[in-house]
Order: sequence, then C-alpha cells, then structure tokens
Amino acid sequence: MKKHEQQLDYLLLFTLFCLFIYSLLAVYSGSGQYETQDPFYFVKRQVIWYVIGTVVMVAVAKFDFELLERLAAPLYFIGIGLLLLVHMFGTFKNGATRWISFGFFELQPSEFMKVFLIIYLATILQRLANRNLTFKQSILITIRVVILMMIPFYLILVQPDLGSALVIAAITFSLIIASGVSFKMIALLASCFTALIGFLVYLHNHFFDIFSKAIKPHQLERIYGWLSPEEFASSYGYQLTQAILGIGSGRMAGSGFNQGTQVQSGKIPEAHTDFIFSVVGEEFGFIGSSILISLYFILIYRITVIAFNSNHLFGTYICAGVIGLITFQIFQNISMTIGLMPVTGIALPLLSYGGSALLTNMIALGLVLSVNIRSKKYMFSRDSNL
Repeated sequence: MKKHEQQLDYLLLFTLFCLFIYSLLAVYSGSGQYETQDPFYFVKRQVIWYVIGTVVMVAVAKFDFELLERLAAPLYFIGIGLLLLVHMFGTFKNGATRWISFGFFELQPSEFMKVFLIIYLATILQRLANRNLTFKQSILITIRVVILMMIPFYLILVQPDLGSALVIAAITFSLIIASGVSFKMIALLASCFTALIGFLVYLHNHFFDIFSKAIKPHQLERIYGWLSPEEFASSYGYQLTQAILGIGSGRMAGSGFNQGTQVQSGKIPEAHTDFIFSVVGEEFGFIGSSILISLYFILIYRITVIAFNSNHLFGTYICAGVIGLITFQIFQNISMTIGLMPVTGIALPLLSYGGSALLTNMIALGLVLSVNIRSKKYMFSRDSNL
C-alpha cells in the first residue's frame, strides 16, 4: 500500500480536483436558466456522479491493468452486445436512440465502448513489441485495427451519434500513431480521411440525392450553421451564434459568476452540458478560459509522462488511447463552441454535466493511475528526470 501511495501522481489528482471545482461552478451557473424548485439540483447530481466516478477510478487504479489483457476481447464483445441492445430496446429521446433505461438510471453503452476499445486495441498493438514495421508489414495489422474500430463506429453512427463515433475514430488513430506502424501507413490513413471529406463535398455539390443518403438532415443543418452562422442565426446557427456572443462579451475577466447575460437568459441551450465552455468564456473571461485549458494541458502532460515511464507496452498504449479520448473531446467541444468545428454532441470532459460521460473519463483515468502505480522506477532510466 505504501508503494502504491508513493507512485500516485498527485499533480494529476490535484488537476482533477480543480476540474471538479470548475465543473460545479459552471454547471450551477449554466443550469440557472432551467426552472427547478431546487437551484442546486444539477450540482447535487454532478457531485453524486463525481463521487461514484472517484470510487470507480480508485477501484480501477487498484486493479492490475496487465490482467485486462485476458479480458480485452470479452469486454470488446460485451460493448458490441450492449450497442446492439440499444438498437433493439433503446430509449428514444432528443432525436436519437442512445440509452438503455433501467428505470432510475439510463446507461449509454457508447461511452463505455470507448474504454473497451482502448483496452482491446492496446492488447493487439502491444504484441508488435514496439517494432518499427515496414509499410507492407503494417497493412494487415492496420486492416485488423480499422475493422475492429468500424464495427462500433457504425453501430454508434446510426443511433445517430456522430460525436461519439468520431471519438471512437480518434482513439483508434491515436493508438495507431503510438504503435510501430509505418509512417507511410499513417500518412495513407490521413490522406484517405481527407479524400473522403473531399468526396462528400463533391457529392453535395453535384449529386445531392446520393449525399443526402449518407448525411442525415440534422447533421447537414449543423454544417450549414457552422459554415454560415450569421446567415442561419435564427435556425441552424442559433446555438453557435449565441455562444460566440457570450464568449466574446466575457472579454478579459468575464462578466462574473452567475452574471452572464447570454447564459442566464437561456439564449444558449444546453449551457450546462455540451455548451458549458460558453459559461466559462462569458462569466470567467479569457483568464478563466485560459486557466481551464491549462488544467487540461497539465492533465494530458501527466498522462503522457506516465505513458513514457511505463515498463509495459500494454500500459503505454492504454495511456495513448486515453490521451486520444480526452484530447479529441476537449478539442472538438471547445472548437465547436467558438466556431472552429461543426456542432456535435460531445461533452467537455470532466466539466459538462452528465453521468455516463463523466464515469467513462474517470474509468480511463483509473487505468492511467493503475499503469503509473505499477511502473517500476529505475535510477538511470531515460525518463527519471520527468
């Protein structure tokens, strides 16, 4: 036990505590637009989820991550099974079928599938033994990894949940980059993605009937609202326009806690969930937003250090997958709030109100802590100065 305490990453835990405080402040302020008898309703539930998440994170951290190699395949197929159950018995709300209802609790399997995929792909890639593969050697392993990614990607995409599907893709790509796969293969995958975007644009401009079968109407509306928010300010671009106005009005120091005009008037829908960064931008200003982004930077940095310090490739790849999971969510959520990316339903990790997403991120951090606890430190190791 003493050994475990010595190898706890206290900076990572302190950063997590700071994000918890940020979350409570932003959730309380962002949910003020909703008429509830208890103004602390959402805050109390967020505290409960954080407590549950912390307990789960500690339990996962105490579990030897190396044992997960044997459980990787069963966990992956359990995740696929849960996604299939969503399609058969899922709860429909807000235009999508993403949840399985248990009466007092709703489970979103796509969130847990992200962790299961990290574990399974880490298990497969660590068998490469950190070898630098040639392009020809990389073909079969890349095809296998992409197929394993495409199954949950498709099942999540048709819910529809484009945001979570993109997170699945980001996790896979981050693990491929961290592996010994040829750089030419990585460049090929990036080129294929770019070509796909170009092909979709071509279909939109010349064969819209075919394009409309691949892209759902609400997804196309979000793209229009992203490209021309002023033109569609009263419809598709309403959320983005209001969020930009709120963040811009925050200026340097912000308008003050619970004093944001855009947020408190209810002009920014889902301000306590998907658009929670607009709360931070308007009420805490550039300074508060910079502090938040700095906290995320420290979190990612510590996970990266743990990845490099790991004595086991499986642990390194788990950390790489978690970095892809958290980094993409941060980038996409903040970018969509300020107009750099289209609006998707991706929550800001560890900040947005919600149970399943928060629990997923806490489990992922528990895996990182488990890797850190079980990494042996050597006096003359190459990372001893980190």
